[in-house]
Amino acid sequence: MTKWTKRALLLASSTLFAVQPALAQDMGAQDGAAQDATAPDQGSPTNAAGDVVVTGYRTSLAAARNSKREATIIKDSISASDIAAFPDLNLAEALQRLPGVAINREAGEGRRISLRGLGPDFTRVQLDGMEVLGNVDSPQDSRGQTTRDRAFDFNLFAAELFNHVDVEKSYQARQTEGGLAGTVGLYTARPFDHKGDKVAFSAQGGTNSLTRDFQPRLTGLISKNWGDFGILVSAAYSRRNTREEGFDTYRWRRNKANGSDLSRLTAAERAKINSGDLLFPRGNRLSVWDSTQERIGLTSSVQWNPTDKVHLTLDGLYGQFKGDRFETHLASRGGGSSTWLGGGETFAGTVYPNSRVNAIQWNDRNEVVYLDVSGGKASTETRVQNTKNIFKQLVLSGDAELADGLTFTWLGGVERSGYAMPVNDKFTLEGFGDVISDYRGGTYSMVNTYKFNTADPNFWHAKRLYANKTYQDTAFDNVKGRFDYKVTADDTISVGGEWRRFGNSGYYAEQDNILTSGFVSGKVNANPSAYAQTYTGYSGQDWTIVDFPKMLQTLGIDRSQYLTNKLGVFAVEERTGAAFVQYDWNHILAGVPFRGNIGARYYRTTVTSDGLASVGPVTVRGEYEGVLPAANLIFELDQGLMVRFAASKNINRPSLGALAVNGSVNNDNGNITVSLGNPNLRPYKSTDFDISTEYYFGSVGYVAAALFYKTLDGYISTQTVNNVPYAQTGLPDNLYPGVTGSTIVDSYSRPVNLLKTNLFGVELSGQTDFKFLPAPFDRLGTAVNFTYVDSRLDYSKIYTGSIATTLEGLSKYNANATLYYQDKAFDARVSANYRSGYIFSASPVLTALGPDHDVTGFEGTVYVDMSAHYALTKNVQLTLNGINLTNQRERQYSNSTRRLYVVTRSGTTLLGGVRVSF
Repeated sequence: MTKWTKRALLLASSTLFAVQPALAQDMGAQDGAAQDATAPDQGSPTNAAGDVVVTGYRTSLAAARNSKREATIIKDSISASDIAAFPDLNLAEALQRLPGVAINREAGEGRRISLRGLGPDFTRVQLDGMEVLGNVDSPQDSRGQTTRDRAFDFNLFAAELFNHVDVEKSYQARQTEGGLAGTVGLYTARPFDHKGDKVAFSAQGGTNSLTRDFQPRLTGLISKNWGDFGILVSAAYSRRNTREEGFDTYRWRRNKANGSDLSRLTAAERAKINSGDLLFPRGNRLSVWDSTQERIGLTSSVQWNPTDKVHLTLDGLYGQFKGDRFETHLASRGGGSSTWLGGGETFAGTVYPNSRVNAIQWNDRNEVVYLDVSGGKASTETRVQNTKNIFKQLVLSGDAELADGLTFTWLGGVERSGYAMPVNDKFTLEGFGDVISDYRGGTYSMVNTYKFNTADPNFWHAKRLYANKTYQDTAFDNVKGRFDYKVTADDTISVGGEWRRFGNSGYYAEQDNILTSGFVSGKVNANPSAYAQTYTGYSGQDWTIVDFPKMLQTLGIDRSQYLTNKLGVFAVEERTGAAFVQYDWNHILAGVPFRGNIGARYYRTTVTSDGLASVGPVTVRGEYEGVLPAANLIFELDQGLMVRFAASKNINRPSLGALAVNGSVNNDNGNITVSLGNPNLRPYKSTDFDISTEYYFGSVGYVAAALFYKTLDGYISTQTVNNVPYAQTGLPDNLYPGVTGSTIVDSYSRPVNLLKTNLFGVELSGQTDFKFLPAPFDRLGTAVNFTYVDSRLDYSKIYTGSIATTLEGLSKYNANATLYYQDKAFDARVSANYRSGYIFSASPVLTALGPDHDVTGFEGTVYVDMSAHYALTKNVQLTLNGINLTNQRERQYSNSTRRLYVVTRSGTTLLGGVRVSF
């Protein structure tokens, strides 16, 4: 994002806040005492009584604003204007328009959210009132591919299955503990959400500028009410091809010639290389990640009110997300961990000499930015993956008035989700040729010039076959209930309890170098021509890959025979009991309306972790408990003007994967890495303070400013140490072939509770119609927000060599600006979302050759999305949606010097269709 784009967004935000007090004054004079009354609008129809009915996108804003205003806690909301008509295709993309919310994207589609500077693990997600865990994964290793955690992946479900979303930013005692950043509540449609029967159907089709495939998206809903009984069923289906393409480098290291011929260089250049001062990337690649994604979602809801005082609801949700992936790279390989240097070897009877360096250039940081070599070792990688995620949830909830003023509310639910990657295999081809790598175009520029035919299968020889499979399962059971007793009409005491069981288990199996010895000895033909094919999907460059099924058949490989031993077997279970008491009131204090709540919550959690340790299978148990006080105070100083105060304590439990008492060992070309869980972790603890001033005016307008402050104790992050004996990890020798207790481990990582930090932030937000403008501009409106968050954290206490000072995943600046237009038949909006850069990992990678990097991170992005609707009739509406209109690039860097790591683009997606409801 350029500095001019940033300034434009900030100017738009400041302009809105400058003009809104005047607008509010004018509208307040028009509306008189009825601040909540819906103001006249040329773009809104009237009902039989003559009242104005706000429709379309404006309806969503009005409903969300009213929900925010009436809440006893600090929260923001998004609402659908009609059943099965959520205003965005993806829930994450909808949430990014709320203040304090930032998202990351997968293939251009929103996946996870960060709230008020804290990463996805810190935001608890509840579905129809019950906490949920719903993970898919990322196709990219650099984004934590198979990581399973407490975060929720919002691309698991189609947005059309939901009718509103709440983001709770302050805590109250009756809310489930956890979710230190906040709680996101997702709510599916129910039959009593509207009067009478309802049928809705939408069909969309479109394409992406990179994949150019046809992408269908279908949604249907049927709802039927019989007085006090109603049934609703909805379904959503979508299929699309995604592509992320780009280039990357990795693991820049100080290195020497590694045997390369330097005779064509000057004496000064030879001396510089041989000094070991120069930094070379270990590798660079042209990369493509392709995926065919299929998503199915089903919801059902049954509501029954057997009497006026008893209400019952049964909600069911099923989700399936499948991805058949293809990944390929045209990459460099070198000797001694340097791109294009060295590389000589004897393979299958053929002698390949080390490369010859023809020309070299470096910058003032001693990073090599230009390298021309002859006989450099190159490779292509063909990777196939099949993934499937299944999510199932059933929730029974209700309430009953037991006596005058006494109500009992309950919820009981079960959730099961499974993640399966039965195929995660890759095949490597290798060859030697002349090539130039040029990084002189800037930080995020890489141009490779290949002086050989990368698409000629006879240039390459087969090198390596790796096979893997991974499975994980999650289970969640929840029962909770509370008694609400109205002491007076304005005072309520609530007492309740909750029980939860949260479990996660899984394993993987893998085999590396399945055919290496056969290729080297000549027992297996290394010529790939019989199963080679040409990949043409990368813009401007083709290369040879392998047809995986044909390769397995030609080489006579049954991959299942190599994947019989389960590794990394683990099972973690949490059981929590909790109880709370809360007092709510609504009074007049010194002539000022004063409402709020105060309470406390007690929790006790036991953790059981099963896995592998140095003596074999072990079970470790632990427990912890605490009390969490909370208070929310609201003063309505004037009509439409209110001030909120909130103070509380809260916790955030460690990810279940981090608690697993097991480990994994990997050998990447001689670099041994060990990763180990820690079942003795304790939850993060925080003390939170919030103050918010809000002013409401007109039919949809409001402005708000909020300050928040959090103290975090016991912050959990991965501690990495380097060059330690394998015996110190406590893992058995048989986890990886050839690794014994005396083997030196390059990198040993495990999560620890060590750090404390404070977090401070400011949120500004507002929305309004532009009714003061002349027609047709009076049908315009806007919603904007800006968030600043800062935190200081000394990672050097756990990471040797780390220079990071802010929380992982924290973007200091987040802003969103939405401009919308609406008349009787047409409404449209365009939204621009800015997220500033952030540190992805504060863990440095240190080696005997020096540090690979001290941090990794992402640069800032601006994503622009749009939607439009045109009503042909009362029941038929045309729709158009656009995602990532500017084809925003994701730029990931390594090291604080911003060295190129990964740059990708995912294209623009456009979908058009029709929606019918009656």
